[in-house]
Amino acid sequence: MRTLGSSIYQRLVIIVPYAWLLIFFLAPFLIVFRISLSTKALSVPPFDPAFTWDDGLSGWWDKLQTMSFDNYTWLAGDPLYFNAYVESLEIAGISTLLTLIIAYPIAYGMAQAPRTLRPTLLMLVILPFWTSFLIRVYAWMSILSTNGLLNQLLMSLGIIHDPLIILNTNTAVYIGMVYSYLPFMVLPLYSALEKMDGTLIEAAQDLGCTPIGAFWRVTFPLSIPGVIAGCMLVFIPAVGEFVIPDLLGGSETLMIGRVLWNEFYGNTDWPLASAVATILLLVLVIPIVFFQNVQAKADEKGR
Repeated sequence: MRTLGSSIYQRLVIIVPYAWLLIFFLAPFLIVFRISLSTKALSVPPFDPAFTWDDGLSGWWDKLQTMSFDNYTWLAGDPLYFNAYVESLEIAGISTLLTLIIAYPIAYGMAQAPRTLRPTLLMLVILPFWTSFLIRVYAWMSILSTNGLLNQLLMSLGIIHDPLIILNTNTAVYIGMVYSYLPFMVLPLYSALEKMDGTLIEAAQDLGCTPIGAFWRVTFPLSIPGVIAGCMLVFIPAVGEFVIPDLLGGSETLMIGRVLWNEFYGNTDWPLASAVATILLLVLVIPIVFFQNVQAKADEKGR
């Protein structure tokens, strides 16, 4: 009885996350993909064909035959969307790299701090989450504007004589990205560095390794899982970010999140917007799945 009960419990534990992914990821994705194969229409919902339960199986089959990949063909032939994808990947990649460069010393310092001080430092990292994301981005608009706090401070110190133009540029987008997603990079790095055995550094130094050499030979390789996790947590949402480029970036900052917004709410072209979202998801998911497979094979060889 105990074996049967434990077996059922183990299956339930496995089923729950798969059911969660099925309901909240796969099902919405299939709905969006189905809409992407439709055409724009002046109706509610604004696409055709729209499936209803009254159609029956024969009606559904007839509507499936009218669906096509014309929206994907349109995206392939329009450079606007390709440039939006490229710029989104570029901005997200640079933002992720900058976030890693800033977050690593912070996480390393937290891991090396006394244990009694670590909870306080961890709380300071999480503290920005207690404020609305939108309010924080609006605060950066006030800071980076021509008459903002940053320019006033620099001019009062005599560092500059004319205000810097930062707002409505890619620089402002990078600042907003790094600030907003910094905790997502610090936390996994801290988790990896905090578990590291300090005696390994001592052993490396006893064998003649310099502190910098010990860092690159011991500390950084052991923190790679945290680096990868942090980069994933920053890069994936940064690619589809809408609020930061819309509020801090200028008209030349064309990221795919703004394109999605314009297609959904400006042009009311749900099928084309769904095609854009589907391609964006594939662009993000396929490399992640490939990396996980490579990592799994590497782990098997290591064993």
